[in-house]
Amino acid sequence: MKNPSTHFIFFCALLFLLTFYSVPTTSREVEDEREFDYVKGSGKGPENWGDIHEEWAMCKNGDMQSPIDLLHERVQVVSHLGRLRRRYKPSNATLKNRGHDIMMEWVNGAGSIYVNGTEYVLQQCHWHSPSEHTINGKSYDLEVHMVHESSNGQIAVVGIVYKIGRPDSFLSELMGHIKSVADMHEMERNVGVVNPKHLKMGSRKYYRYTGSLTTPPCTQGVVWTIVKKVRTVSREQVRLLRMAVNDNAEMNARPTQPINEREIQLYTPRLRYIDGAHY
Repeated sequence: MKNPSTHFIFFCALLFLLTFYSVPTTSREVEDEREFDYVKGSGKGPENWGDIHEEWAMCKNGDMQSPIDLLHERVQVVSHLGRLRRRYKPSNATLKNRGHDIMMEWVNGAGSIYVNGTEYVLQQCHWHSPSEHTINGKSYDLEVHMVHESSNGQIAVVGIVYKIGRPDSFLSELMGHIKSVADMHEMERNVGVVNPKHLKMGSRKYYRYTGSLTTPPCTQGVVWTIVKKVRTVSREQVRLLRMAVNDNAEMNARPTQPINEREIQLYTPRLRYIDGAHY
């Protein structure tokens, strides 16, 4: 007969493993928008997020929060990071109206990127208007976040900012589906196979820094990659994304956060020197 203490030790070990591996899921962004919004003075706006729930305290106490202003005088130009290695693949996707944004989620992931030797699988993308990140203090009309997750639950986000101009081809593919989930008439819609490679970046240059989720619980340790090139989106596309969500999220951008002592890198394939300065 086995020693009862053996069963107890086994049970404790199992409980520890279950607890340990369930932690990353609690650090993901909140999908139920009813408890927070983007309206200043509403009591649920960005300035209050850290007080709404104990587990959201990082939103006010964190020292590595996102988004930030990518200020050129703070940027370190580097070439050692290497090109962003994207190995995306077409996968079945679902479009969701989360109230505070429109999100497209790929079933079982849609390929991956590699950051510092770690593989991060593409899980979803969603849009913020106006842009959350600013460049030298300038805000843009739209920003898309491509959210990736590693096997141990770490998060890497690729962000692309847009200004008004020619329509974005990726959004053009989805316009009909977005209209279907607008105003909560249809909360969720299967959109079939979607190729994330159609979400164009258009530049090898990118900013890299360590930050956080930009919605509660504002989890830190997120690896951010912001594509340097500013792409274009039509006024109609931005208007549709704003009209599709709840009234208190038509402008769903969290204000920029203090950079503190963080390092911001700008990857360029090759450094160019002009009058002693590098760009």
